[in-house]
Amino acid sequence: MRRLNVLFITNMCTHYVRPLFEILARRYEVDFYFTGGHEAYWHKENELSSGAFKGTYLPGLQLGNSKVCPGLLRLPWKKCDAVVKTIDDRFALPAVFCAAKLSGKPFILWTGLWAHPQTPAHRLTFGITKSLYRRADAIVTYGEHVRRYLLGLGIDGKKVFCAPHATDNAMYDRPVGKAEKDALKRQLGLAADERVVLYVGRLEEGKGLEYLLEAFNDLKRPDAALVLAGTGTKEKNLRALAAKKSVRIIFAGHVPNEKLYMYYACADIFVLPSVTAPHFKEPWGMVINEAMNQGCPVIATDAVGAAAGGLVEEGQNGFIVPEKNGKELARAIGSLLGDEGLRRRMGEAARTKIRSWTSQQQAEGFAQALEYVQSHH
Repeated sequence: MRRLNVLFITNMCTHYVRPLFEILARRYEVDFYFTGGHEAYWHKENELSSGAFKGTYLPGLQLGNSKVCPGLLRLPWKKCDAVVKTIDDRFALPAVFCAAKLSGKPFILWTGLWAHPQTPAHRLTFGITKSLYRRADAIVTYGEHVRRYLLGLGIDGKKVFCAPHATDNAMYDRPVGKAEKDALKRQLGLAADERVVLYVGRLEEGKGLEYLLEAFNDLKRPDAALVLAGTGTKEKNLRALAAKKSVRIIFAGHVPNEKLYMYYACADIFVLPSVTAPHFKEPWGMVINEAMNQGCPVIATDAVGAAAGGLVEEGQNGFIVPEKNGKELARAIGSLLGDEGLRRRMGEAARTKIRSWTSQQQAEGFAQALEYVQSHH
């Protein structure tokens, strides 16, 4: 049977999509084209990944937040059975969509959006985005939460396929001994027996970190510290806010991806307190996948895609709390800090859950979408 030829266009290859791309490359004849480089959510010190697949970064002109790559317009005219495009990029998305339609190629959209941004520009373009959803031949989503959102917009559910958002579990599921944990704690200025509440990610609007600082301060736990690993434009404000608190709040700075597993191993609880902002609603929160590999129980708000999408299970491997609610956030953290047995049970449940949440499972969503467009186009 002939292998399908697939044109896959996205902004860049990160460490967490590399396994997916390699699986797809083994199953199909795939040409990957990347339009970007370092996006706003991607720390400039992080390396871009490559792997066992054919990938090309396209030249172009950076105009504001968009990169204009003229070469995109000719790609769908190449010999291929389907075109896959991520929902990012103001130039690349409409350009690839129009070129695919003009060339008669099935167009598959990959999206993690489960709420349309509410900036003035986004509100103006909502009609265009909705039309794109309707006219795409198939849509692949990060999870069921995105599928529910699309169905609510009246999109035909038969063409929507879930590819649960996954990462390279082997990168984070590494054994870490007590001596290594103690060494990292000393480096951070922590006592060996001090409890650690950990956040990993950008220090930016939409991450809800002011609520996390307030919640942790309200607990008044002298046996625990809050560790924030990451950098961003809100760091100065957050440091000023932390200085007014009577609890231990440690800013660890940027941590390379390949070293994050050590931080997760030292954590007793992982928290992602994201909130809905005009320009942002957490599409997923890959740090949750990463933390679960080290057996971290997770606390996430209901504005986090990984919680709405089923990875975080309330009362099983963590807690899901309302966004922008410091009291509920404090209650959840306090429950886990005060109950070692609960932490252990939830941590084991998290580790068990993430073992089955794989890039292979994610690839099946794309396989279903490709099969669908071949039979309906």
